[in-house]
Amino acid sequence: MSLPDSQQASNTSDEGVTRALARYLVTSRPGDLPENVRAHGICSFVNWLGCAVGGSRHPAVDIAYAALSPFAGAEQAALLGRNTRTDIITAALLNGIASHVFDFDDTHLKTVIHPAGPVASAIMALSEFRGISGADFIHALVLGIETECRIGNAVYPDHYDIGWHITGTAGVFGAAAAVGKLLALDEQQMVWALGLAASQPVGLREMFGTMTKSFHPGRAAQNGLTAALLAAKGYTSSEQGIEAKRGWANVTSTHRNLAEITGGLGERHESLLNTFKPFACGIVIHPVIDGCIQLRSEYALQADEIDSIELRVHPLVLELTGKRTPKTGLDGKFSVYHSAAVAVIQGRAGEAQYSDASVRDEHTIGLRDRVNAVIDPSLDSDAAHIVIRLHNGQRLEKHVDHAIGSAAKPMTRQDLNTKFTDLVAPILGQDRAAILLRACWDVESCRNMAELSAMTQEGGR
Repeated sequence: MSLPDSQQASNTSDEGVTRALARYLVTSRPGDLPENVRAHGICSFVNWLGCAVGGSRHPAVDIAYAALSPFAGAEQAALLGRNTRTDIITAALLNGIASHVFDFDDTHLKTVIHPAGPVASAIMALSEFRGISGADFIHALVLGIETECRIGNAVYPDHYDIGWHITGTAGVFGAAAAVGKLLALDEQQMVWALGLAASQPVGLREMFGTMTKSFHPGRAAQNGLTAALLAAKGYTSSEQGIEAKRGWANVTSTHRNLAEITGGLGERHESLLNTFKPFACGIVIHPVIDGCIQLRSEYALQADEIDSIELRVHPLVLELTGKRTPKTGLDGKFSVYHSAAVAVIQGRAGEAQYSDASVRDEHTIGLRDRVNAVIDPSLDSDAAHIVIRLHNGQRLEKHVDHAIGSAAKPMTRQDLNTKFTDLVAPILGQDRAAILLRACWDVESCRNMAELSAMTQEGGR
């Protein structure tokens, strides 16, 4: 049960949530992070960079670059996966768009935040301008992920339920915190940076299935970067930007628990709960895809054998991914019906299965029309029940308690390597993709992250 707001406030420090968080951020040292937290931060970086390079040639990035490049500033930072440079503010936006446009990035399952996109896109751009070491980069990345996930915990699910896309609205705090750390902001400046971030929430769930969904983490990266840069020069804000009566938490959510933000800072690590997607679509569909692929493999299923596919799913599945007749690849990422069909037909649900051509394929549509889904409130969010009925009367059944890629069944390092290569090799070629992957795993030894960023442009257009 949620505490009344007055009780929630009394359980936080007298100095205020925003200042307590700022103090933690500015005093944190790389050595304070446990080894497993740092190692998981590297996994988050590998996954993010693979997605960003892989998505770098998507039409959403092409359009955004064409729209904004005439007004861009000095060539300070790379557009990952492209032979193009731009100012760091624009780079943060465009790389953030690229990292999320496939909907293949990471997920903090407690809040459905995609944490790395806003944070890494901001600090990767800054690192080229400032000369940041890999060790400092990973430290800032982990702090940024921790910040946005804790703030997300404080308002989820009510904030999400009323229509905010929490990756954008909470991600801006992660970006501001991480950039602020790399800029060596003092406590007061970090308070201002968080306050400036609080004034820039972005993202509506209405935009899911369109290019604008990927705009949200890109803008969060850009806004968080801007917040920290302004604060570094003394640009002031409220000192209770998160917790005040008319601050971020109260304005954007019907309920909140501010203790989630500061409780156990440095002891309980939300960043360890970050997970990585094996499928390029909305996370809530993953249990269905997992189960359908298992049944396909076990019974060597062919689509023309199938009379119907019956799904029992968590309530969020139909709320978020109930598009019965998707028209585009981006639409298909939010269709549990399309996802079940391609999982059975192709045994995969990578980016190729969410192309415009795949969504419009007549064979896929034929099976998609035989998929039905009903809500089962007793199911956990990473569970699903699948029943496939064949024309011969046979009934095939699979219950998925935890989908692959969830916290209970995480992707392995080899899984991440394969995913990275599948995304990056079409852009850079196999050899350069392999070199970049090795550099990513060894990121803490990198003396200047600009060198790693430059590696993503070799072989680009």
